[in-house]
Amino acid sequence: MASVCILDEFHVHKNEEFLSIAEELKPDLIRTEVTPQRLLKLERNEHPEPEITEEEPVDHLKEKVLKKDDSIILDFGNHYVGYVTLELASVGSHQDAPAYIYLKFAERLDELTTDISAYNGWISKGWIQEEYLHVDVLPEKLVLPRRYAFRYLEIKVLDVSLKFSLVVQDVKLQSVSAVREEMVPAIQTEDVLLRKIDQVSIRTLKNCMQLVFEDGPKRDRRMWLGDLRLQARANYKTFGHKDMVKRCLYLFGGLTFNEGKIPACLFLEPEIEPDDTYLYDYALLYGSVLLDYYQETGDEKTLQDLYPVAIRQIEIGLTYLTEDNVIPDRSGEFWCFVDWGEGLNTQACSLAILIYAMRYGIRLAECMKDTQTKQWLSEKIQVLKQSAIDHFWDEGKQLFVSGPDRQISWATQVWMILARVFDQEKNRALILHTIEVNPRIRMVTPYMYHHYIDALIRSGEKERALEEMKRYWGEMIHDGADTFWELYNPFNKYESPYGSVAVNSFCHAWSCTPTYFLRKFYLTEEGDVKK
Repeated sequence: MASVCILDEFHVHKNEEFLSIAEELKPDLIRTEVTPQRLLKLERNEHPEPEITEEEPVDHLKEKVLKKDDSIILDFGNHYVGYVTLELASVGSHQDAPAYIYLKFAERLDELTTDISAYNGWISKGWIQEEYLHVDVLPEKLVLPRRYAFRYLEIKVLDVSLKFSLVVQDVKLQSVSAVREEMVPAIQTEDVLLRKIDQVSIRTLKNCMQLVFEDGPKRDRRMWLGDLRLQARANYKTFGHKDMVKRCLYLFGGLTFNEGKIPACLFLEPEIEPDDTYLYDYALLYGSVLLDYYQETGDEKTLQDLYPVAIRQIEIGLTYLTEDNVIPDRSGEFWCFVDWGEGLNTQACSLAILIYAMRYGIRLAECMKDTQTKQWLSEKIQVLKQSAIDHFWDEGKQLFVSGPDRQISWATQVWMILARVFDQEKNRALILHTIEVNPRIRMVTPYMYHHYIDALIRSGEKERALEEMKRYWGEMIHDGADTFWELYNPFNKYESPYGSVAVNSFCHAWSCTPTYFLRKFYLTEEGDVKK
């Protein structure tokens, strides 16, 4: 894990007008009652994934008389986000002691058999969805105050007295989201895997659409700018909730800090406020979100309000350039995210993302008829493209390198392609050569894979992009995904940047974009997927 860049001073600048606009756009959440679909019994085996040894109809729930160390596992049939109510009772003699119970919520089955006590990662253990409860008087209708993201729920009796036993009479979930899945028509294709990928993408997005676009409903439950950019694109092609994008744009624009920097993420409770984390790449991508929104809506007022915020991020980004027009190597810090790949050097990516952001800045300036800014950015971008070639292109290897050790990674090639340092023909040769070489520093997040698919499409490799999308996201489905995950490395399926998959997010915003690609680049006017 790279060290976190901690600011010596943190000064928040609030734009009350922007925050007021965002508050007026706050959505009403849709609540839907959901009940469990079946009861399961599991057996731990030599693989991390446990085996389902028995399943019963959920109607058998009331027949389960639970004594000390007994447990039940409820399967809700799909991934949901919401609030749980338990109706508990007792049988036997009069209750003469509290019922001491343990609840464990899981997005995947293997979370139920993971030894949580062994977790010693750097992310707080508080994110693990488990509860220890004492119930003094039975019967009791127990309304749990926390919001959970899960498919499976284990209820275990840690202790009751010898005189009585616990009965779980009913379990209900009030699922919450700003949208309904039924709003989105299914794609028409005979390819079963593509249909499933699209469905899972939509459910992932839906479960992350709460009062804002959250990054993950289990963890971190906040709005990260990098996730927002991808969620917004998927949302335009599915739910079409444009007001939520507008709300999020105004929230970021209304809560800047230190010289006008946009924070990497915003906390939502107890009130909305910025995190004191600056991510170079995330801040630069704000202009991309704004231009996408304007092109979808034609909302001149929002463009005029937030254009200076977007351009300011580019101005700040340019201040980090050295005299040689490169970004200093800060790969040892959590400063430019790019991907969670272990050992990834992000120096070359930093410059590529700056160029990419400047392209969006030019287009924003055109929309604003700001000829001076357009000319300034257009001239500077040529200088930076040449700098990228001079400092990072290895003619012998026919690949871009990064950092003092001249590291070759997938991410560096992808971002240089998206920055259009070369023309499309040379970009196509570069991406095909990258696939052939298969650099050791791989992509491990759907966030980075999104940009890889984008680079393939922009390089004229549209069919290969579809196959790669089916391979990567399809493999997640083969591994049991109901919603797409924060991190997925097909070569190490239990990889985690946090020290354990126990705190990985298995419904994560940045993984929802296959539905965007399918609907933007592959659907016919009739809604069929081209073969």
